[in-house]
Formats: sequence, C-alpha cells, structure tokens
Amino acid sequence: MPRITAPTVVQHRAERHRALLDAAQALLAQDPGQAPSLAAVAARAGLARSSVYEYFRSQHDLLVALVREVLPRWSRRVAEAMAAAGTPGEKVLAYVGANLQLVSEGEHAVATALAQHVPGEELHSSSHEMHEGMRAPLIAALTALELPDPAATAGLVSAVVYHAARMIEEGADPAATEQRVRELLAPFLLAAPS
Repeated sequence: MPRITAPTVVQHRAERHRALLDAAQALLAQDPGQAPSLAAVAARAGLARSSVYEYFRSQHDLLVALVREVLPRWSRRVAEAMAAAGTPGEKVLAYVGANLQLVSEGEHAVATALAQHVPGEELHSSSHEMHEGMRAPLIAALTALELPDPAATAGLVSAVVYHAARMIEEGADPAATEQRVRELLAPFLLAAPS
C-alpha cells in the first residue's frame, strides 16, 4: 500500500489529484502544441506513472478534467473582479482587467491548447458556459449605464479585450496593454450615467 502523505486518505487523494492537474496545466502552458503524456504529467507531479491511472483512465480524461477546471475558474475570477467593482463602468473595466490578467498569467494559452487537444462536446459545453457566464454580468453592467444596445456594446468591449489579449500573447507588456485599453474605454464608461 502506498504511503499516505496527508492526515486522511481522502485528503491524500485530493492532493495527488490536484498535483496531477497542476502538472498537466504547467506542461500545457510550457508547450501548448503538445498534449502532455501521462508519463510526463506523473514525472512533473513527482509520482510514478502508474499512480496517474488511479485518477485518470487516459490522457483524454485528464485533459477533460483540466477543461472542467480551467474554464470555470476563468469565469469565476472575472465575475469576482466585477462583483468587487463599484459603479457599472468600473465593473466593465474590471471585466477587461481580469481577462487581461488571466491572459498574462498564461490561462488563455492553456485554454487555447485545450481547444486543440480536447475536441467535442466536453470543450464546447464548458467554453459556452464560460463565455455566457462572463457575458451576462458584462451586459448587466452596460445595461445599468443606460446604453441603447448593451449586447452590441458587450460585443465591442469583448473585441477590444480579444485584440489586447492577442497583443499580450505576442509579447506586448501586459500592464501597458491594459493601460491602453483603459485609456480607450474609461472616458466612455466612467462618464456614462449610472
């Protein structure tokens, strides 16, 4: 029987599961073009390769588990940033800032890599939930600004975020890029009636 390294078996298993997901994410961030093998994930996590099979039946199962974690975490971080902001305009700027922060942390590269390596409904469903989960509070904040077409404006804000994200992924300074976006959007968002 393997040595338990936590106070309980349940906690031990949870820690190993977490270590494997973290290792897979780190490997995917390091080389997005290559889905990490179970052997590489085990080595990165400091476990025997056979240990991985206690948690995941295959590389596909591991990557699906990562999809189910990465995308909801992204949505949650954006929602938390927006909830912590004050005015509706500040909430939209928090949406921008949180998304760009996640891109600069490498989360978008991992999500994009997962899209390459996990075809099918698992990714589509999680991706749709993530985008809808972020779109609703963005539209709500823009609606509170009494704009004539909040949904269209949300699309435009998202397009700016997408372009800024690409700039960051191509090597632009994240802080400077976010500052440019704030300079573009803040006068409009913070001057609008709330």
